[in-house]
Amino acid sequence: MRVLQIHTHYREPGGEDAVVRAECDLLRSAGHDVVEWRRHNPDGALAAAVALLGAPWNPVRAHEAARAAAESAADVVHVHNLWFATSPAALRSVRRATAAPIVMTLHNYRLTCANGLLQRDGNPCELCVGSSPWPAVRYRCYHDSRAKSAVAAATIALNQRLGTWTDNVDRFLTLTEFARGRMIASGLPAAKIHVKPNFVADPGIRPHPPSASRDILFVGRLAAEKGVATLLEAWRLAALDDLRLIIVGGGPLETELRRGACPGVEFRGTVPSDEVRLLMLSARALAFPSEWYEGMPMTLLEAYAAGLPVIASDLGAMSEIVAPLGRSWLVPPADPTAWAESLSALPSATPLDAAGTAARRIWEARYSPARGLEQLLEAYALTA
Repeated sequence: MRVLQIHTHYREPGGEDAVVRAECDLLRSAGHDVVEWRRHNPDGALAAAVALLGAPWNPVRAHEAARAAAESAADVVHVHNLWFATSPAALRSVRRATAAPIVMTLHNYRLTCANGLLQRDGNPCELCVGSSPWPAVRYRCYHDSRAKSAVAAATIALNQRLGTWTDNVDRFLTLTEFARGRMIASGLPAAKIHVKPNFVADPGIRPHPPSASRDILFVGRLAAEKGVATLLEAWRLAALDDLRLIIVGGGPLETELRRGACPGVEFRGTVPSDEVRLLMLSARALAFPSEWYEGMPMTLLEAYAAGLPVIASDLGAMSEIVAPLGRSWLVPPADPTAWAESLSALPSATPLDAAGTAARRIWEARYSPARGLEQLLEAYALTA
């Protein structure tokens, strides 16, 4: 099978870029041919501003994508990110240039939300789901700018009106059932939306069960929506003298969080992925206190692969991903007292090790590369 993979790289490389690369490598390793069409959102302020103005409809990029589609002789076109330097215009041009079916992965909520997160002022927000995107301008939802939010809202409104997504995409892939529900509520046809989660590589077998460790791990960006402040307050309330909280990651709140941290908390900053893998293979549990819906946090899948139990906020995608471990591993978001109670239960070894074993089995069944390849090819077959 030959796949044309279309993706616009973000200005700051992140998880979505890594997922696109991983899918490309996975298909090639299975003997499939992948043609990569890549564009990059520009770094410079002026260049980025100019590119952003074309976000609603960029005929130049649309023409380039159409030429790539015509020349690729692909059996399927798989579209990932079009924001913002490519624009949804590429979908219509690709549709006209090739008879190959078009599959589009929705890594976030940008087809209905200006910032793609369904979040406002640090809280989940669905004000624009199934209605108009224009409230984003009033609330400065994209980069805290009315002008930039207007461009983002215009992109959504214009392409909803033109039917760009519904008329030119044969199959949408969401990462979770939760995201599928939100996209159906936003107006996409349910029959076209298929759930295909991400996958992560095997980090290897744990040298010791989770109960042998005293380290609770947080891995993520130190930003308000990630709930790190809630976790640190919960740690102070729980007073777990026998355990240690390791914070991995950097971000805008790092200095403030370091300054206010209590004893038993260790900040590691940003560390290489290999080191994160080793930390997961040797930790007691992963704390994931995020306070927004999330898409599909790769950190959770990596923890499962490492046989690491996860305590997560009972919200959005996290509820769906962590529920198979048992409802006791889900905690109300932004509630330090509830989080302190859950953290205090971690010294119990038997359920902890059982959860670690269950996590590994869930990874094997749902999030391994082998399963990821099966799901990807199943999604392509649905469009044939």
